[in-house]
Amino acid sequence: MPPIQPFEPIIESLLDTDLYKFTMWQTMLHRHPSAQAEYEFICRSKPAYSLAELAGEVNAQIDHLCTLRFTQGELDYLNGRRYIKSDFTDFLSLFHFQRRFIQVTTQGDALHIVARGPQVHVMGFEVFVLAIVNELYFRRFDATAAWVTGRERLAAKIEMLKATEREAERRFPLRITDFGVRRRFSRRWQNEVVTTLAREVPQFFTGTSNVALARKHALIPVGTMAHEYLQSYQAFGRVRLRDFQKAALEDWVQEYRGDLGIALTDAVGMDAFLADFDLYFAKLFDGLRHDSGDPIAWGEKAIAHYQALRIDVSTKRLVFSDGLDLPRTLEIYRHFADRVQLGFGIGTNLTNDVGLTPLNIVMKLTQCNGMPTAKLPDSPGKTHCSDETFLAYLRQVFARAEP
Repeated sequence: MPPIQPFEPIIESLLDTDLYKFTMWQTMLHRHPSAQAEYEFICRSKPAYSLAELAGEVNAQIDHLCTLRFTQGELDYLNGRRYIKSDFTDFLSLFHFQRRFIQVTTQGDALHIVARGPQVHVMGFEVFVLAIVNELYFRRFDATAAWVTGRERLAAKIEMLKATEREAERRFPLRITDFGVRRRFSRRWQNEVVTTLAREVPQFFTGTSNVALARKHALIPVGTMAHEYLQSYQAFGRVRLRDFQKAALEDWVQEYRGDLGIALTDAVGMDAFLADFDLYFAKLFDGLRHDSGDPIAWGEKAIAHYQALRIDVSTKRLVFSDGLDLPRTLEIYRHFADRVQLGFGIGTNLTNDVGLTPLNIVMKLTQCNGMPTAKLPDSPGKTHCSDETFLAYLRQVFARAEP
């Protein structure tokens, strides 16, 4: 591994982010181009040292990020996705991150990062900021030892996957995708993981959410929507708060016309989602993504919902992406694989399983158009809202009891 220079850019391409940042970005540009938003960095775990120590380096990396532009080759690659529209890539050809929309400061030992401004100009900061903080944090540890451990653990995962080929054949195949951009040990390590999995177990490894790596390795870029997309609709005044999920899903359907058909279910919990996911949406979307709560119970609810609507469950896909490791992935797969198509997005356990304790960091949408937004999932520890009054109101509207 080459030594790290005093200043080595962490982000070298604006494609080095999750696909769903682009798909949500395009929808917002077309449907709500004037929306204003605020995103805030949060560390949910206790780091080994104060993240405030990284502030100067984070500022330098964001300064560099704001100098980057999309190259023509990158724009051509995006244009090659049938769901990406030419006016969006025309916008991207002019786009660059503006430094005035993001501030990095410290509050005691805490690192405080806020991106605030037009949503189509600030929503892209999230994944880049998280990747920057992660890589700067782990640069202070023994990289050589981490790579040795990481390679050993990756080899063990590959052997575990290969061992499943000796099991009885199930109706639907095992499909695993890399979802690990934001919490990766480093950019180089994610590249190593993706390269190795694509070479060693292509029968199981079907793609990556990292658009730059998908382009580099001729893999499928994977992703649709995230919580921020649904949360934004809580603040758009054209619909009642009770109807924000239906409005978000309807705009998605109109934007993509059958592409990118996996809906995220837990912005306000699975039960509230299914109450809105009627026959119309259930037929239009290809499937659902799990990101909080018990995955087995969630999957059974999803199957029961499809069956109640008299939809053949075998035509739908359930995607699991909540803190997965390989043993848990295989457990879920074995439970459902004879009934419904499946997909598994594994993040931290693929791209930061190197013998060090990963950070639990996020950068969440806190406001849109001057109004608070909230994430109220089925795992209480993932609830996020900066306004307790709005959170209480949201619970009342969707009949969500306090945990």
